[in-house]
Amino acid sequence: MKAVEFHLPQDVDKSFIVFRETGDFFPTPWHYHEHFEFVLVMKSTGRRMVGDHIGYFKEGDLVFLGSMLPHVWVNDPIYLERKADHQAEALVLHFTSDFLGEDFMNIPEMDQFKKTLKLAERGMVLKGETREKISAVIQKMPALNGMQRLSSLFLIFDMMSDTHEYELLASPPFVQNFHFDSSRRLNQITSYIMDHFNQDISLAEIATVGNMSVTTFCNFFKEQFRVTFIEYLTRVRIGHACKLLSQNDRNIVEVAYESGFNNLAHFNRQFKKLKEMTPTDYRKTLSV
Repeated sequence: MKAVEFHLPQDVDKSFIVFRETGDFFPTPWHYHEHFEFVLVMKSTGRRMVGDHIGYFKEGDLVFLGSMLPHVWVNDPIYLERKADHQAEALVLHFTSDFLGEDFMNIPEMDQFKKTLKLAERGMVLKGETREKISAVIQKMPALNGMQRLSSLFLIFDMMSDTHEYELLASPPFVQNFHFDSSRRLNQITSYIMDHFNQDISLAEIATVGNMSVTTFCNFFKEQFRVTFIEYLTRVRIGHACKLLSQNDRNIVEVAYESGFNNLAHFNRQFKKLKEMTPTDYRKTLSV
């Protein structure tokens, strides 16, 4: 699936966009846009894909995305099948680098925040006290107008400029090599992995998705992601397993098979290799 470029509507009397996204699920496809974006999930769970990173979101998840970075939030099946007892909900904030004029980001007071914008090229999931404080500000913004709304955004800029409570998402190679006019193959491959990682995916199968020979695909993938396809697929599956382990209704065997592992011993080895602990020990850390 090719990333779609979005052009976002904006009120003529406002310099940036704040809106509440509600519905049975989040409908936006794999896409990118020139705006920088904060996404605060209020209700719902699922997978988020930011560049070549696949993670999992739940209530309270807060991500800051750079301009032109492909992304999508995919709700869990209970939402997609309209079986949840509540609607999915998120608060979204968009602004461009020149929303207050072409020279705004070049004033001395913005020097530190410009470094944050550079980091946001990879996407940032915010954590700890920073996440709590920024989330509280964003939740008030839809009801604000005028200078109150603008001053709230400046407050967020200030908190983002001074925080170390974040995790970067997309890999540097993805950001450096993702060109929208020539990225059809990469889009097809990453979308296929996202949709089928819990199934058997052979090298021949994924190479066909990219319309390449197996040898060409292996070289292409390693160049783009700096890991082999098998290594990348394993990381995605372990990430999914971590989410399932947080749900106490599944035992370790179920987690392994639902994450795409057909051999429990292999799952345990790969989990310990990446997380430096066993699946059982990982689950214990969630209850501490």
